[in-house]
This record gives sequence, C-alpha cells and structure tokens, in this order.
Amino acid sequence: MSSDTPRPSGTPAASSATARPLLRRPPLAAATAKPSPSRSAPASKPALNTPAARTGTAAATPASTGIRLNKRLAELGLCSRREADDWIAQGWVLVNGQVAAMGSKVSPQDRVEVERAAQRQQDSRVTILLNKPIGYVSGQAEDGHEPAVTLINPRTHWRQDSSGLRFSPPQLRGLAPAGRLDIDSVGLLVLTQDGRVARKIIGEDSVMEKEYLVRVIYQGPGPLRPLSPNERAAPLQEIHENDPVSRNVQAIFPAEQLARLRHGLSLDGQPLQPAKVEWQNPEQLRFVLTEGKKRQIRRMCELVGLKVVGLKRIRIGHVVLGQLPVGQWRYLGPHEHF
Repeated sequence: MSSDTPRPSGTPAASSATARPLLRRPPLAAATAKPSPSRSAPASKPALNTPAARTGTAAATPASTGIRLNKRLAELGLCSRREADDWIAQGWVLVNGQVAAMGSKVSPQDRVEVERAAQRQQDSRVTILLNKPIGYVSGQAEDGHEPAVTLINPRTHWRQDSSGLRFSPPQLRGLAPAGRLDIDSVGLLVLTQDGRVARKIIGEDSVMEKEYLVRVIYQGPGPLRPLSPNERAAPLQEIHENDPVSRNVQAIFPAEQLARLRHGLSLDGQPLQPAKVEWQNPEQLRFVLTEGKKRQIRRMCELVGLKVVGLKRIRIGHVVLGQLPVGQWRYLGPHEHF
C-alpha cells in the first residue's frame, strides 16, 4: 500500500561559485526556437537568445564526476526524472548557456537553465482526486478488473468541484496513479500528469503522510496465519467514518499490541517507521503512515492478531478526501498543495 518543492521564479544571477545550479527562465523569444542537439557547439560562446546558442550542446562533464542532469532537475523540485528527459529531448534545458545533451552530467558549479516552454507545458497538466470504489485496480488492468482511470470522464466529475477546470480528453494522456490502493481498498487515489506531484507523494525520499480508516476484528493473541502465495485474502467491506459499531474490538485488544502497531514491527526483514495509530471508534483504527510497503496495514495488523475487514484512505499530505462521493472525481484546486 501505499506521499514540497517550490516552482522556480525570477532570474537569479549566475555564479561559478554557487553551491548548486541556478534556475533561470530565458526570454520568451528563446523558447520559440526549435533546437537541434545534433549540431556541434560554436567555437565562441554566443548570447543566450541567439540562434547559435540554441543549437549548441553543453560540454559533457566527465562520467566519473557530477550527477545526471535529469536527477538534478528532479532534486530541484522542477519535475520528475521522466519529465526532465522529455525537456532535454525537446531542447528546453541549457547547461552553461548551451543546449544539454541527453545523459549529460552536471557539477555544482554548472549553471542550469530551463526554457519557458517547459513551464507552459507543465502548467497545463492536471492532477485528479478520485474516491476509488471497490473493484477497480489503481494501475494497469489485471485479472479482468478495470483500472481506476476509466472512471475519469465527464459523467463522474463531481458537480461541486470548485477548481473551475473543465474536462478534456488530452487530460487523460500520461495520467497515472501516484501511489496505489488495493482492489478492495477504497478512498483517495491521486492521478496526475505532473511529475512534481508524483515525486512528492511516491518519490524515493518522500515522507508524506497518508491517513487511513481501518475496520478490524480481533482473533486472539499472536500473529494470524499468513496467506499462501496462491491464496487470496477475503474481500474487504465498504467503510465510512460513521459506520455503526457492531463489536467492541477496542475493549479486548491489548494496549501493548497497539503500542507495537505504532512502533516495533518489521516487514520483509526491515523495521517499520513509527506510525500514528489511534482508535476512531471501538472497531475502527486510524492509521497515519509515512511509508508505503505493499499491503502494509493489513500485514501490520496480522502481526498483532487483527484482521482487516475494511480500509479507506482519507488523506494524503494536506489534501483530504472530504465529501467527494464514491466513484466520482475532482481536480486538485489551485489553492491545494500536497
């Protein structure tokens, strides 16, 4: 199962002694030229907005030094590595005033610039929040089940969406889930065209909080019997914040086991990060995690004798599911940030 970096602005002055690359947007006129990275760099360094500058190729940093340019752009929070590769292929990234070649490496002293065309392309990309129902997979279709992206259409667009955006088919291009929910888990699923959003939520260094409501039953002390490789878990139930309580699991579940859920368990031979775990009601737990191992909450619960019978994600970072109906979606608003 499964998470903020600011957009660059302004035009800072370049300095060879800077600790990291500076991000500069060249004049809009420069963004209209279509570079050809295959041409050789001119002997003298021309002005940035001249045609010659747009067709030059940055000198390669030795392979043994520096980091890949796509990684540097991602570290600066400008885009994902995949997006960076696309920008480089389009000729929208310059290193020390010259068009960067694919696979280039940069050092802390190199000056990195991104053309306005890249920002315009990025600003047109959308992020969608879906209340995923049971029966849909997060990513590619599998075992005859449809992917959640098939729910994104004008008919399922929430009428109370306040973003002001309107649906158009190009918004489906490259729209991918940032994180996953199991087929019988429900709640907040983020689908985005924006690599910056995906990196914040599921990047290698992401520590973004994800919050879940989890309905459980207690089957006694000790871990539950693990499933065999070909055995499927029993399907989960729909879950809501104010479901009626039919059994008081909280009264019989040992306090020391609740403490273990918060910190002290290991999965796949690795200790888990501390989690926030509290009772929402006598048979629902509220989990807040900052990591996302496969089926993490179910496996954590099994280690302390709990069986999960319902699971719903209600928050990622600062963005909450709220009143979004099951099976409907809305756009991430301009005022919202993960």
